Amino acid sequence: MTKAISNELKKWRVQIFALTWLAYFGMYFCRKNFSVVMPIMSRDLHTSKEEFAFVITIYSITYMLGQFLNGYLSDRKGPRLIVGIGLLISVISNLLMGWMGTIGSFVFLMGLNGFGQSSGWSGLIKNLTPWFRKKERGVMMSFWTTSYVIGGMAATAFATYWLSNQNILSELSWRRVFLAPAILLLVISLVYIAFIRNNPVDVGMEPFERDTNTKKGKRKEKEAQLAVLKNGAVWIAAAMYFFVKFTRYAFLFWLPLYLSEALKYSDERAGYTSIAYEAFGFLGILAAGFASDYLYKTRRFPISSIMLFGLAFVLFLQPHLSPLGIVPTIFSIGLIGFFTYGPDSLMSGAAAMDMGKNHGAALAAGLINGVGSAGQLLSPFAVAFVSDQYGWDALFRLFVIVALIAALLLILKWNYGKENQDEIEVNQGNFQDLAMSAKIQ
Repeated sequence: MTKAISNELKKWRVQIFALTWLAYFGMYFCRKNFSVVMPIMSRDLHTSKEEFAFVITIYSITYMLGQFLNGYLSDRKGPRLIVGIGLLISVISNLLMGWMGTIGSFVFLMGLNGFGQSSGWSGLIKNLTPWFRKKERGVMMSFWTTSYVIGGMAATAFATYWLSNQNILSELSWRRVFLAPAILLLVISLVYIAFIRNNPVDVGMEPFERDTNTKKGKRKEKEAQLAVLKNGAVWIAAAMYFFVKFTRYAFLFWLPLYLSEALKYSDERAGYTSIAYEAFGFLGILAAGFASDYLYKTRRFPISSIMLFGLAFVLFLQPHLSPLGIVPTIFSIGLIGFFTYGPDSLMSGAAAMDMGKNHGAALAAGLINGVGSAGQLLSPFAVAFVSDQYGWDALFRLFVIVALIAALLLILKWNYGKENQDEIEVNQGNFQDLAMSAKIQ
């Protein structure tokens, strides 16, 4: 029987949704800025692709290890503390990158930034889980995960503006691309820390699942975390995410350089054109969330697999479309974003919440994102090596293979969650409640 949601709880759900969305949105301002300055840094500092790859790899190592640690800590200590610390670490590292501005300092500071950024996904998934029921999560997460798509677009545009604008602190040149986002994220960090709460119990309300903060709850938490580790679907999702993140982070960091080097775009045009990746990705997230809830009755694996097959097809076409001009290039890059972000958000978000449930959501999200970050770790060296030795078109052929492997992995758990379909009933009242949260965007 569906428990009614009080007006007070609805207000808190809107607030939690908004603050967690804003926090992850803000993190991208201190993540995407590096890719925007790579073309000009390669000229000003004579930085090679291999050096860029090393910096990105250090970031990826600390991000990967931080996913495991911060996922565990968010379950144990609460996301408000862990995410709050992570946000401030990212702010500090970007401020220092803006002042130091040498490739040697970037190795350490990007590593520090990676650790701070790693607190975000698993911690914020943990933050959301107690406030929303399973049957709401697909749609809710389809709106919430627009945070990193809209964040990616806004961060790229923001960084490109500071890179190209010569009227404000022009003497700092590309260093402004680190300083301005850090100041913005600092404001967001303070707002998050001040107004977020971990779960309904913290505001004197009854949780959807009772036993939080009791001995029984602690025991159930340990049992839930053990169940996550034994859940084969979690590891299938994690393996799939290895390949998805391999591709997504290649585009996240290298797309402006590809457009500049292979297609001879100016730095400004490359920066703005790359926004198409996230813009279409926004639509992919919404499509995946709605399809999983309404067409597949909260089954996350089928639609993700289908979209990954679509990704492989578009990646195959992209080298043939880019010579036709900027419009086909924007369209193909956009479709790549559409078919990447859909399964990316669904499997690392709603699926992780489903598999981890209330007490193991952060661990499930941390495991999936952590294993995915191993793909992120290999990505920069693969991009640098293949593009240097065989050309950019060969890199897209590699991405085709990677996407097909990810799609085939998800077929292994095609019917996962089918046993719960009889329990799923998404009523109009719940949808309106979620729609209210969506308006925050």
